[in-house]
Amino acid sequence: MKNLPYFLIIFLSTISGYILNPVQAQNPIVADTMAPDTVINDLHEVVITGTRVSKKIIDIPYPVSRINLVEYRYDRKINSSDVLTPVPGLFLQSRYGNHDVRFAIRGFGSRSNSGIRGVRILLDDIPESEPDGQTRIEAIDFNAVGRIEIVKGNSSSLYTNAPGGVVNFINDIGFDRSSVEFYNQSGSFGLQKTGFRAKVKTEKYRLLTTYSRQLYDGYRDHNNEDWHILNMVVETNPSENTNLKILGYFVDGFIKLPGSLTKEQFEEDPYQADQRSIDRDQKRVSTKGRLGIRYQAKFGRELNNEILITGFGTIKYFERLSGSYRIINRYGLGFRASYINRLKFGNHDNEFSVGGDLLLQPARTENYDNISGIKGDQLDQLTDEKISNTGFYISENFEILDEKLYVLLTGRYDNIVYKLSEETLPSRADSRTFHAFTPKFALNYKLNEWMAVYGSFGLSYDSPANNELDPVNPENLYNQQLDAQESKNFEVGFKGNRIKAEENLMRRILWEITLFNIDIDNEIVPYEVLGEVYFRNAAKTNRKGIEFGTSVEIIRNLNFTASYTFSDFKYNTYDAETIELDSTGNFVISNKDFSGNIVPSVPKHNIYLATSFSQRIIKHVDGFAKVSYNSISGLWVDDANTNVTDGYNLLNATIGFDLILGKFNLMISGGMNNIFDEIYVGFTNTNSSDLKFYEAGAPQNTFVSINLGYTF
Repeated sequence: MKNLPYFLIIFLSTISGYILNPVQAQNPIVADTMAPDTVINDLHEVVITGTRVSKKIIDIPYPVSRINLVEYRYDRKINSSDVLTPVPGLFLQSRYGNHDVRFAIRGFGSRSNSGIRGVRILLDDIPESEPDGQTRIEAIDFNAVGRIEIVKGNSSSLYTNAPGGVVNFINDIGFDRSSVEFYNQSGSFGLQKTGFRAKVKTEKYRLLTTYSRQLYDGYRDHNNEDWHILNMVVETNPSENTNLKILGYFVDGFIKLPGSLTKEQFEEDPYQADQRSIDRDQKRVSTKGRLGIRYQAKFGRELNNEILITGFGTIKYFERLSGSYRIINRYGLGFRASYINRLKFGNHDNEFSVGGDLLLQPARTENYDNISGIKGDQLDQLTDEKISNTGFYISENFEILDEKLYVLLTGRYDNIVYKLSEETLPSRADSRTFHAFTPKFALNYKLNEWMAVYGSFGLSYDSPANNELDPVNPENLYNQQLDAQESKNFEVGFKGNRIKAEENLMRRILWEITLFNIDIDNEIVPYEVLGEVYFRNAAKTNRKGIEFGTSVEIIRNLNFTASYTFSDFKYNTYDAETIELDSTGNFVISNKDFSGNIVPSVPKHNIYLATSFSQRIIKHVDGFAKVSYNSISGLWVDDANTNVTDGYNLLNATIGFDLILGKFNLMISGGMNNIFDEIYVGFTNTNSSDLKFYEAGAPQNTFVSINLGYTF
C-alpha cells in the first residue's frame, strides 16, 4: 500500500456510509463547517487528560490548555507548530516538518534529537507514545482533529514516562449533522495537501472518516516527503448510559532527512543539506496502522460509577537509513481500564478512581550496510526485542470546604522491561528493567465559580527510551550505565475563566499563570559520536520558570491572545565521563565539568501574541483575519555552552472567508508565515561531536486553502 489509490479511500468511506445509514449514503456527504460560538462553548469546557476524569479546567489543580478546531480552522495545519505555538509553556521545534517535531514542556522533551520524549502523546485517549515513551506523530491529521488538550507539568502519577505533561489529540466525532467536505491546500516549497472529511450521523451511530495526501518538497535540499493518512472513528450508544467507539488509522509514507549543519555551513547556506545525509540518502519510510475499541458505561442508582475499557493493536513497518540500513517490524498490544466512583461523605464530594495500563511491543530488527541509500545484500545483524510497560494508578479527589477547597492525591507504579536477543553471530542477549512509584499531592482553592488558585508537589520518573539505551561500545546490546531520570516537581498557579456572554465589551477573559521549580537527578542528555547519538546521565539539574497565558475577547469577535514562558534551567552539578573516538578509531574516556551551565535547546524567553477578528461582511459571507507574533530568545547548543544561537522574531498573517449558501459551504483561506523572511535556527542538534548543531527554520512561505462542503 505504498501509494494507496485515492479512489479506493473514497470507495471504502462510501461503503462504510451505506453500512451505517443506507438512506443517507445515497446523498452527498458533508462538513459541518459552521463554527460554534466559542464563548458559549467555553462555559462547558472540560478536559479528560488532567486527572483521567472529565473535569472543567477551573477544577483541575494543574495548568491545562485546550484548543478547539474553530481556533485554527483557517490556518495552515501542516505540522504541530501551526496549531500549538500559542500554548504557554510548550516549546515546539520543527525539524523536518510534522513528522519530527520536538515537544518540550519545562525542558522535558528537549533532549530528544529525534521524535518526542518526556511528553505523553495520545490520539483519542489511546497512547501514540510507544511503551518506552518514544513518539512519532505521523498519524495526527489536523483535518480530522476536533480539539487538543494539553496538561503541562508533571503527569507521571497518572501516565507513564510523562514528566513534562500530556497532549491529547481528539478526532472530531462530536458532530450533530451528516456532512462531507473536500479540501485542498497548496503552498510554498511544493506543499500540496488534498483529501476529504466525511461525517455520517444516524439515530444510533456516528461515523467520521478522513483521508489526507500530503506532498512537500521541503525548504531544504534532500527534504521531500509524501504521506497518506486515513483516520476512522465509529461511535454508538448501545444503551442510554453506555458508549462504544471503534477507532482506527493507517499511515504510509516517507521523508528524506537533510541533517544538521556546522555554523560555517549554516552561514554559507542555511538551507543546504549535510553531505553525509545526501551520501547515505538518509530517510525514514513508515507504514503503520492501529485499531482500537473503547467501552464506557455509567451505572448505579445515581449513575455515580463509571468504567472505561480500551483495547488496541498496532502494526508498524519502518525503514531507517543513516549509518546503516535498518528494517524494523513492530507489533503492539495495549489494554487500558479504569473505574471511577463519585459519592458524598456527609456534605463533601468525593471522587475515587483506579486504573491500569498494559503495553506490549515485540520487534524484529534487521541491520544491513547502507550503500548510498541501497540496502546491502549481507545481513549484518538480526535482533529480537520485547518491550513491556505495566502500570497502575490510583486517584482520590476530596472536597474539604464546600465548593471551595479540594485535595487531590494520585500515585502510579510502573514497571518497564526491555529484552533484546541477537540471532546473528555472536549470539547474545541483554535486558534492562526500570520500575518506580510516583506520588503527587495537589490542592485547588476556588475563590469563586470562575477563579482558582492551586499548588502541587510530586515525583516523576522517566526511564530511558529504547534508542537511548544504544551502547557506545558495540560489544554490548544495551547501555548498562544509563539510569532513569528522577525529579521533584513543585508548582503554584492562579487561573480564571470570566465569561459574560450578554456583554459586548470584555465578554470573555481567560488567564493562567504558573510558577514551577523542578530538581532533577540523573538527567538523561544526548551526545554524539561520528554522527550517531548516544545518551548519558547528568548529575543534578534545577529548572525554575514562569508560564503565563491569556485570551481576551475585547469586543464581540475581536480576540487578543498572549503567552509568555520564562525558563531558568541550569546544571547544578554535572561532572560527565564522556566516551569519544580518536583519529585512530579507539575509544577515549575523558572527564568534563559542566556544573553551572545552562541546559541547551530551551529558550529563556518565549513570547506569543496574536489578534484575530471575524465579521459578517455581506449576506452569506463571513470574514476572518489574524496576525500573530512569536519571539524566541537564543538557544545554547550543547552542555558545554560553547555557542548560543541568535534569537528570532516571526510575524505571520492569515485571512479567510466563509461563503454559506443553504447547505453548501465554501471556505477560502490563505496566509504568509515568517513575513520578513528571517533566517533563524529552528532546531538545535544538541551536543553534536562534529559541531553540526544547526538546522534552519522555515523561510517566508505562503499557503492557500479551498474547502468545499455540504451539510445534510
